[in-house]
Amino acid sequence: MTAPEALYQSTLSSLKLRARGKVRDIYDIDDQHMLIVTTDRLSAFDVILPDPIPGKGRVLTNVSNFWFEKMKHVMPNHLSDIPLEQAVPDAAERAQIEGRAIVVKLLKPLPVEAIVRGYLIGSGWKDYQKSGAVCGIKLPEGLQQAQQLPEPIYTPSTKAEVGDHDENVSFEKTVELMGRDLAEKVRDASLKLYKEAAAYAKERGIIIADTKFEFGIDDDGVLYLIDEALTPDSSRFWPVDQYEVGISPPSFDKQYVRDYLETLDWDKTAPGPHLPAEVAEYCAAKYREAEVRLTQG
Repeated sequence: MTAPEALYQSTLSSLKLRARGKVRDIYDIDDQHMLIVTTDRLSAFDVILPDPIPGKGRVLTNVSNFWFEKMKHVMPNHLSDIPLEQAVPDAAERAQIEGRAIVVKLLKPLPVEAIVRGYLIGSGWKDYQKSGAVCGIKLPEGLQQAQQLPEPIYTPSTKAEVGDHDENVSFEKTVELMGRDLAEKVRDASLKLYKEAAAYAKERGIIIADTKFEFGIDDDGVLYLIDEALTPDSSRFWPVDQYEVGISPPSFDKQYVRDYLETLDWDKTAPGPHLPAEVAEYCAAKYREAEVRLTQG
């Protein structure tokens, strides 16, 4: 099987570019809709790396769309019913973004990233070792690395600009930012989405250790799930059959790339280092495996 052609950056002349994020290019369609193109860019430690992961954007788009459909009974999402052909009529231009572009409703994004942790790993494990808590939430004593938490916990962060680091905040800080009613809705929806998705994924051989959701509201204040959902970019995925308490399990996400970068003499600031081809391809293969397990299981 030949590797899919990589797209590091999209170039659409028919639509006005609104923004380029770490991974997504966003274009204006009209005053109520946007086009989101998920590229093959990879960010690690909040730095966009110079090499793409071939096919990654298509995987993320397919996995997100799968979850948006599966979770719409919990909460509406930003997907529009406008077909891509209508948004980008030119066939040659459309070919560049086919399978990695979605037309979405234009919503007001909320200023927090909704993070749910079901297992003790990453920065949460480091936090717990120092303080016995994760993001200020006290946990039982004696927990080990990668251990499942008694209950999933909600640990929001503020959204940083590209190149900056997100900052963990308390739930009360999110109340200050967007009001108690909305803050509670975001927290409760995040936990419900995570619990349902984690149960489904586990049946298909994947543990969702933690994940990040983003939300937006429309002019009537209705809450929507936006951006991406439960992908290998926004979540930590572990294989059930290789999971073991006390060690950091192998993963279906970009942890492999992070682990490689940790071996380099790099200060985690831009510009990021180039990835060897075999590291990029291994990462791409893990993304594809997660996609198959989740969407075709």
